[in-house]
Amino acid sequence: MDAIQCMLTRRSVRKFTEDPLPREDLEKIIEAVRYSPSWENTQCWELVVVRDAEQKQKLQETVPNNNPARKGLLQAPVVVALCARKGRAGGKPESYMSEYGDWFMFDAGIASQNLCLSAWALGYGTVNVGWLDHQAAAKALGLPDDVVLLELIPIGRPAKEPKPPKRREFSDFVHEERF
Repeated sequence: MDAIQCMLTRRSVRKFTEDPLPREDLEKIIEAVRYSPSWENTQCWELVVVRDAEQKQKLQETVPNNNPARKGLLQAPVVVALCARKGRAGGKPESYMSEYGDWFMFDAGIASQNLCLSAWALGYGTVNVGWLDHQAAAKALGLPDDVVLLELIPIGRPAKEPKPPKRREFSDFVHEERF
């Protein structure tokens, strides 16, 4: 699958089969994260790979019952906790080079996209789970104080083919020369 096709066909998957995620495929996905671009190559992302059913249960308990991605955390063979080390991206805390301060959300977003697209290219589905009790999940993961949990990403074979959502027309968001 070429890159454009991968970007245009990738969907959020919330239901997974029981098929395992072989280590070699997981390593390919993590390699795609490793090569994500970042501010001054600071690579602020940190990943916690969770396979253990009991640990996935603890993470699921941090997600609200009405979050449609909740069940997928137990179904997927692997859940990746995408985290970021604070104070590494965008300069030093006392002299950030961006008016937006620590750049970790931007860099982690790129890493997340690389993870999701590489998984899709290998035939696996993912969903970005950001609606959760971040503090409780961070505690369950044993994160140090300078690392923040951003999202959980279950990875597995899709149980069904998700339908494409409606997309905005170019004219709704593309502006020429000025807004």
